[in-house]
Amino acid sequence: MEDTQHISSAFDKDLAELNRKIAKLGQLTQNQFARALEALLNYDLTQIDEIVAHDKRIDELESKLNEDALTLIALRSPLAADLRRVIVAVKIATMLERMGDYAKNIAKRIEWVAKGDVVDVSNTSIKSMGETVQHMVQQVLEAYMNADADTAMQVWLRDVEVDQMHKTIFQELLQLMGDRPEHVTAGSHMLFITKNIERIGDYATGIAEQICFLVNGFMPEETRPKADETDHKG
Repeated sequence: MEDTQHISSAFDKDLAELNRKIAKLGQLTQNQFARALEALLNYDLTQIDEIVAHDKRIDELESKLNEDALTLIALRSPLAADLRRVIVAVKIATMLERMGDYAKNIAKRIEWVAKGDVVDVSNTSIKSMGETVQHMVQQVLEAYMNADADTAMQVWLRDVEVDQMHKTIFQELLQLMGDRPEHVTAGSHMLFITKNIERIGDYATGIAEQICFLVNGFMPEETRPKADETDHKG
């Protein structure tokens, strides 16, 4: 019995360390996304290099978390629910790393957008979409730390809201480029940026699905609602 308790205690300690890294990874990702949006809306080219450089910290932390998870599995041999907790942590870390990649991609396109001065056309819409996705990411990370499936599902249901915003901005930009051909290059980069924001929202809902699986043992039974079936990849 003492050996079992010791193993359980060691596993809980190791899992707590994994979750600490998830929290740090989440904070780094949120900061990257917030800075990329700020730089975009303000045409602040001075932040671009730093945002791109900081992506390496996210990659390194995600890699270290994966190594720790493999070590935990090898040493503790977790079964059933305990193994699920480790697997979900790894999947969420991967999604956060991808969010960081999209934030970096946004930053790398800002200079092209600034040259064409197209952000002003959709400034309010992009700001609203960005803030919505930021809130979803923050909310879903809190839901993970609290094992709160109900809040996670609230995030999951907001995906259709982000999709609708993306669809509206996409149409506005196409109209702009049709009316003013000189903005085609900058507008094209803005299309990719808005898709990157939408994809970050998709990953937030993906994390929500993992929380549902973690807490309830199954994924959401409903098909995730989508407002825009067209995949404009960025």
